[in-house]
This record gives sequence, C-alpha cells and structure tokens, in this order.
Amino acid sequence: MRGRHKTLLLSGFEPFGGERRNPSWEVARLLDGEALAGLRIHSLRLPVDYTRAPRIVAEALANLKPAVVLGLGQAGARPAISLERVAVNLMDGQARDNRRRRMTDRPVAAGAPDAYFARLPLRNIMRALDRQRIPVTLSLSAGSFLCNAVMYTALHVLRHKPSVPCGFIHLPYDTLQAAHHRDAPSLPLDLMVTAVRIAAIQACAALAARDARAKIRRED
Repeated sequence: MRGRHKTLLLSGFEPFGGERRNPSWEVARLLDGEALAGLRIHSLRLPVDYTRAPRIVAEALANLKPAVVLGLGQAGARPAISLERVAVNLMDGQARDNRRRRMTDRPVAAGAPDAYFARLPLRNIMRALDRQRIPVTLSLSAGSFLCNAVMYTALHVLRHKPSVPCGFIHLPYDTLQAAHHRDAPSLPLDLMVTAVRIAAIQACAALAARDARAKIRRED
C-alpha cells in the first residue's frame, strides 16, 4: 500500500459511446508511475458503469489514501481543457453507460449534500496552462454522467479530509479520434499529457504550501 503524502491518484475512463479510445485513460496511462513533487502517480482505469465506477474510486481512496486526487474524463465537444468547479449529487441524462443503462433523477449518494466544490487550485492551474499556451477554461459543473459521479464520489469520501486536493478535468477528443469526428475540436495527446502534468504539479504545490503553513502554526 502506498502511504498518504506519497501517492497522487489519477483516474481515467475506458472508451464509451462507440469510441475505440478515451483520451482520459490514454493520458492517465502515460503518466502512471511518474514522480511529481515528491508524489508518485497511481493511475486507475475506470469502467463506464454507473454502479462500478464510483465504487472503484471509493475503494481506491480507502486503500491508497492518496495525498492528491485528480479525475480525468472525455468531453468530445469541448475545444479546451476544462477545469471543473462543481460536482452535483445527481445522475441523469441521455447518455447510456457501457451496460446500456440510463439514469434519471438519481442521486450519486443518497442523503448526501447537493454539491461539492472542487478542491484544486483552479486559477493557478489555469494561469500555468495559459503560460504554456494550452487552451483551458473553467467549467461550472462536471455534468450529470459518470465523470460527475466520480468527482462527486471522491469529494464525498474525502469530505472529512479537507487537506486533500481533489478535482476533475475534462479533455477534448485527441487527434486520432478527430479523424472520425471531423467537425469536432481536438487536441494532440502529448499536449493533453503536458496539461495534466502541469495541473498535477500545481495541485502538489498547493498541498506543499498547506503543509508548510500547518507546520508553522504547530511551531508557533
């Protein structure tokens, strides 16, 4: 088991909707095992399954006790890296999971709060990506499909551990997918890997700054 303050949990999804690849998992796979700012990335491949994906995330959080949690998902119609601000306690929409199920007006977690805000340094990430001329935007909500369910689950499980940075990033199609979606925006996979690495570094920096402030308070 990897101890806390040593692991950055990075999740991505399997392909869905007839796609042969999902950039969220391709990016997570390429970053698996990489060391960043004293943390090592542990990548987790999630099924596009309303029941299993949240459960797998919750189990990984319990077993790995990561210092930072970052989820990735595909949002093929978006032209930029999307930093999600809010996860809502709702599973609802037209899209079906890979078991061909749809959800309507269902909570992610019964009796839990309506929403959680991301706990990532979103403005710092945005500025860092802007400096590298990587297209990026702030997105209000992660939606109501599996990406939102995973983001909500992680934040709910970590609700009593506010020091753990946690959030979610949506990625456009990669350029290989764009061959089948000629009118849709896309980004090269290596650029998205760089973007997620930058986001992870910023999250690690926020964690280190918080730990340093806590140490100063203890010593005062």
